[in-house]
Amino acid sequence: MNILIIGGAGVVGQKLATSLAARGTLRGQEISRITLADVVAPTVIEAPFPVDTVKCDITDPASMAATIAADTDVIYLLAAIVSGQAEAEFDLGWNINMHGTINVLERARALGTKPVVVFSSSVAVYGGDTPDPITDFSSLNPQTSYGAQKAIGEMMVTDYSRKGFIDGRAFRLPTISVRPGKPNAAASSFMSSIFREPLNGVAANCPVDDSFPHYYLSPRKCVENLIIGAEIPAEDFGPNRAVQLPGRMWTIRQCIDAMTAVAGPEPAKLITWNDDPVIRQIVKGWRFDLRPEKALRLGMSADDSFEDNIRYYIEDDRP
Repeated sequence: MNILIIGGAGVVGQKLATSLAARGTLRGQEISRITLADVVAPTVIEAPFPVDTVKCDITDPASMAATIAADTDVIYLLAAIVSGQAEAEFDLGWNINMHGTINVLERARALGTKPVVVFSSSVAVYGGDTPDPITDFSSLNPQTSYGAQKAIGEMMVTDYSRKGFIDGRAFRLPTISVRPGKPNAAASSFMSSIFREPLNGVAANCPVDDSFPHYYLSPRKCVENLIIGAEIPAEDFGPNRAVQLPGRMWTIRQCIDAMTAVAGPEPAKLITWNDDPVIRQIVKGWRFDLRPEKALRLGMSADDSFEDNIRYYIEDDRP
């Protein structure tokens, strides 16, 4: 089993590779190789089999042809320009998030072996006047460029699968929190930084009020679900290969209370409250009453509490 992770330098890509290395198998086969590919050189992980790292350009078909080897069995497509950057840099967002996806799918199609392709989508595909609750059959109505790009990617994964070019599956990720590392250009980045930084003794700003609700999943659970998602038999998806991953909806206040329950009152004192109209404009269009019934039937799951999300960060990632 030869696995390629495009976006292998990122948080989820690195954690996914580490989990697969510890597991040793995928889809009932022993893993023989993992390749981590990204626009920057990924960090090598320890594994009982070869792990290669490759710099690549998802916008360049030739780079994708060189990166996706003929014997690749599973491709995780995690690379993307995140929401805030895609909104600010319109052309770059479409070039990477849509044209880049096309380049990956076309190379996978050219292999002629019908590889499994796991595409990371987003809850940003929802929004606008689509009525609540959001179910597996709700229409997509993205209100950002990033959401539109992810929605197009989902439809392509379903269509390439229908045609027999790939065995695709697209998973709509909730906001992944608490993420390690530094803040990024995602509009949702503050939903990790207001917990991560205070847990590390550093101040962080929350640009929305504490009644703001959001839909969360921990990095640990995200990786677990992505592995399960690669193993689900193709016929279990039905005609639509896009699935909402399970998550939990909590307000900012509930999440802060969870952090306090785990780590005491001091971290919450480091949170500042300065409104950011740009972030607020983006996130107010996101939808939160999500009912991921299909994913639950397929064996995926959410965190039990945001206290777990805090504990996982402390156990797995806090310096």
